[in-house]
Amino acid sequence: MGSVASYFGQLCGKEKKQEEERHLRANDRPFNLSYHYANNAIKTSKYNIFTFLPLNLFEQFRRLANAYFLFLFILQLIPQISSLSWFTTAVPLILVLAITAVKDASDDINRHKSDNQVNNRRVNVLIDGENEKWMNVQVGDIIKLENNQFVTADLLLLSSSEPLNLVYVETAELDGETNLKVKQALTVTGDMGDSIEALAGFTGEVRCEPPNNRLDKFKGSLTLDGQTYALDNDKVLLRGCTLRNTEWCFGLVIFGGPDTKLMQNSGKTTFKRTSIDHLMNVLVLCIFGFLASMCTVLAIGNAIWEVNEGSVFTVFLPRESGAGAGLSAFLSFWSYVIILNTVVPISLYVSVEIIRLGNSFYIDWDRKMYYPKSDTPAQARTTTLNEELGQIKYIFSDKTGTLTQNIMTFNKCSINGKAYGEQNCACKRPKTEKVDFSWNQLADPKFVFHDHSLVETVREGNPEAQAFFRLLALCHTVMPEEKKEGELFYQAQSPDEGALVTAARNFGFVFRSRTPESITVIEMGKQVTYELLAVLDFNNVRKRMSVIVSSPEGKLTLFCKGADTIIYERLHPSCNKLMEVTTGHLNEYAGDGLRTLVLAYKDLDKGYMDEWKKRHHEASTAIDGREERLDELYEEIEKDMLLLGATAVEDKLQEGVPQTIEQLAKADIKIWVLTGDKQETAENIGYSCNIDKKKRLTIIHFTSCPQAFALENNLQLELLRTACMCQTVICCRVTPLQKAQVVQVVKKYKQAVTLAIGDGANDVSMIKAAHIGVGISGQEGMQAVLSSDYSFAQFRYLQRLLLVHGRWSYLRMCKFLRYFFYKNFTFTFVHFWYAFFCGFSAQTVYDEWYITLYNLIYTALPVLGMSLFDQDVNDRWSFQYPQLYSPGQLNQYFNKKAFVRCMIHSCYSSLVLLFIPWAAMHDTVRDDGKDIADYQSFALLAQTCLLVVVSIQLCLDTHYWTAVNQFFVWGSLAAYFAITFTMYSNGMFLIFTSSFPFIGTARNSLNQPNVWLTILLTSLLCTLPVVAFRFILTQLRPTINDKVKNKVQKEVVPTPAPRRPPARRISTRRSGYAFSHSQGYGDLVTSRRFLLKRPIKSRPVLYIQTDSPLAQNQPQHYRTITEEAEEAQSP
Repeated sequence: MGSVASYFGQLCGKEKKQEEERHLRANDRPFNLSYHYANNAIKTSKYNIFTFLPLNLFEQFRRLANAYFLFLFILQLIPQISSLSWFTTAVPLILVLAITAVKDASDDINRHKSDNQVNNRRVNVLIDGENEKWMNVQVGDIIKLENNQFVTADLLLLSSSEPLNLVYVETAELDGETNLKVKQALTVTGDMGDSIEALAGFTGEVRCEPPNNRLDKFKGSLTLDGQTYALDNDKVLLRGCTLRNTEWCFGLVIFGGPDTKLMQNSGKTTFKRTSIDHLMNVLVLCIFGFLASMCTVLAIGNAIWEVNEGSVFTVFLPRESGAGAGLSAFLSFWSYVIILNTVVPISLYVSVEIIRLGNSFYIDWDRKMYYPKSDTPAQARTTTLNEELGQIKYIFSDKTGTLTQNIMTFNKCSINGKAYGEQNCACKRPKTEKVDFSWNQLADPKFVFHDHSLVETVREGNPEAQAFFRLLALCHTVMPEEKKEGELFYQAQSPDEGALVTAARNFGFVFRSRTPESITVIEMGKQVTYELLAVLDFNNVRKRMSVIVSSPEGKLTLFCKGADTIIYERLHPSCNKLMEVTTGHLNEYAGDGLRTLVLAYKDLDKGYMDEWKKRHHEASTAIDGREERLDELYEEIEKDMLLLGATAVEDKLQEGVPQTIEQLAKADIKIWVLTGDKQETAENIGYSCNIDKKKRLTIIHFTSCPQAFALENNLQLELLRTACMCQTVICCRVTPLQKAQVVQVVKKYKQAVTLAIGDGANDVSMIKAAHIGVGISGQEGMQAVLSSDYSFAQFRYLQRLLLVHGRWSYLRMCKFLRYFFYKNFTFTFVHFWYAFFCGFSAQTVYDEWYITLYNLIYTALPVLGMSLFDQDVNDRWSFQYPQLYSPGQLNQYFNKKAFVRCMIHSCYSSLVLLFIPWAAMHDTVRDDGKDIADYQSFALLAQTCLLVVVSIQLCLDTHYWTAVNQFFVWGSLAAYFAITFTMYSNGMFLIFTSSFPFIGTARNSLNQPNVWLTILLTSLLCTLPVVAFRFILTQLRPTINDKVKNKVQKEVVPTPAPRRPPARRISTRRSGYAFSHSQGYGDLVTSRRFLLKRPIKSRPVLYIQTDSPLAQNQPQHYRTITEEAEEAQSP
């Protein structure tokens, strides 16, 4: 009821006062309710039971044609001007409104179900002491979250089960990253622990910023016992996060439901209409003007006729007193508005909705877009945008989880100038078996490597190889966790680090545990504890990380890893030769799209180290210039290092991503990747996906502020001009709302159809801003899917959605509109020409029942059959020639020119259909000498010719014949003759004398040979020019469709192309270090109280499904997607 009240409140002009500051008190609902803060219920639906009818009717009558037919219906209730029965307009109008309303209701019911599913989740609320529904949670409540639970609302973290009141959260729903983030509660609240009494007695007051969409900032204060404590983003858990590796935590609800940062970033639900819908609205306006012009011409003709000829007919057609030529012309104008209304038939909109619904079912039913691993089919969540899929010019894609799987694997490495790992060569040689790590009891069984020589090198005691993996085991900020004795789980802030430490673990250098002062490693079965003297932390400027450790023997060593360009500048000159060899390996790895790091070390003198540590302590405790002084010390000690080698980690792409992007690029679709990741990560994904192949690539780096300068009005055009010079654009460091702003800039200035695809809540604004929104139902929740128009499980299905379903839908819709306007303009123009022969009296050419059934029965099913089943070439040829997609982008199949051509074609056909039957029937007699030159026989002949001609035209337009098409065409003709003979029979005349006056006309006319010859002559004159024109046009100016169809007739179905090895990128620019890494994590690692000794506990497994690639961390080798392979997988 709250939504209804708010709706009518808005109607009455009541607007919610802008919140300037949020003030709340823990465990005090009456106090917090006095501020009328939103509860935790969310609403993505458009209607409720009270608002559905008025809002839906308002939305439908925004279509000019629907409003027009309502106006016509009112006109037909006036007997002075109506020459047709009222039901001829009322029944189709009600049918159209009902079908559309049922479809809209069905869509909104699904949204309500999704909302209810989220709102009815359960959470422990302290105020009740029991499970409460999410939607009933209020601001100021204290709630308890457990491991792997979604965060209910935006919470102030109070306490947790972990040391230092830390919690680990996965923020994939917010920023698309699945690596864990650390949050920490205030000490004053953390001391409450899980004491229910202490938490229930907690009466702290929070004052903070009002609801906003800034994910990376929070400002507030907590007042407790007269003391005020500062609150920042590190103290807050946002809705959409998932609690990981934390048994429990307690939080205070600050923002709920629509006020949460997640929902503030979601944007508004808008009514999306296709470009064809907008074009049809324009055409309907033009048709209204054209209709008014025709009616005006005929009204003027009526006035002239009344003045010159009307007086002769007053003897048997007496006029009412005072009625003159002017009144007659006025009434004639409105009468012709009713008669000529078929230029915009209401059945057009019914048919459009049916066609869209049918094409949506094809997407739902497509087995080649079904993902068996997660049992996820493709889903068309809306039925109004199908043809828009065939006109996409720009694709805006998220990176994490959309292009990638978020699975990192250690693939290759270079140690002391020798490359290890499976080589990517074009030669056909058998794939080597994976390395057996059974000799290492602590090895990760999910780790896969294929080069046996590296294991042999390490086990033989090669000093460089062992130093290489020792560095990987020591130089990191990974947290170890033993679920049970001997079973290690690494909690890595960066996915890269997790992969590298796991690699070292499998090759015999197992990172076992750490304290703030030490790191324990199992080296080839022997436990070694290193003293951790310093962590030289990572940041975006340094692009490297170092640790200084002391071995049990007292040897001091600095281990460093980072970007090659950074490390090379700090190497000892003796490494120049080794550096050249390693650079060659790095170029090779970068060419394969791998993320690379360079490793180096340096032995330190004890005396120098003691002096350096003293200066380091002074710098780290300085108030002024602390960072600058530390940077100088880091630069000083990280010099003259010795090169060890390089690592190559693969950021696992989803299967088929490079091939899909290549296909879409061939279809001249521009691809923009919008990601929140750093620049190096974005570049590497571009190289991995081959989206820069032979194309210019633009990298746009956004600032972290809510409004990037490039998106301001005065710079938008410059941004667009720069980006559009390239085939592919990658925007990095983009916030969720900036993603939407980038889409809106392209929509505004390029006037092109856009598609946004993503899988996380951080993509919702972008998905809603684009013309088409596609959600991937992956590992980042369902927020993107719930807001999308189409959804599926893998990015590779996008090429089938666009190049097959989208192209066919656009082609079918354009064919339907061209044909529909042709047959109805032809129908209407015959009335226009006939007016000059009936004294402009608004008499109809055809029988009234023929007028009623023409669009509803006689011509409805054949055009639906063509619009649901037709295809110029099959799906394999569509993939073989992606260029077939380009006509849709250029709007070539249906536009204003095509509409004018339809009118000219209809005008010619209508002249033939009127004058050939008229001339044939003029002064004509039957075989027995009886006269058949009467109005009823002429009407029957004209309407039969019209139906035959439009049926032949439909056959010429149909390229793909099915049994259904045949049945609809022949069945409709058969139905016409059956209905005609029935309506014109003696029995119908005797029962309904006034409604069926054409008694005997059918049997009197259709048994004459000259009538059938007239039908044949009319058909030939209407269709032969069309056939000739199309033949000449195909020969002189063939389109891409004509060329491909010609090849289809000559060639067999194309076989899938063999997979080509990816072209290597030769570049001096490679990945930097730990792209997902955050600055400051090193200080947290070396914190005195960070890891308290606690007993080994049994923790819930992070992923219950152990047979999935994500759980097993197995390398997924993508291949070229072929139709045979897809069919083989189909059940």
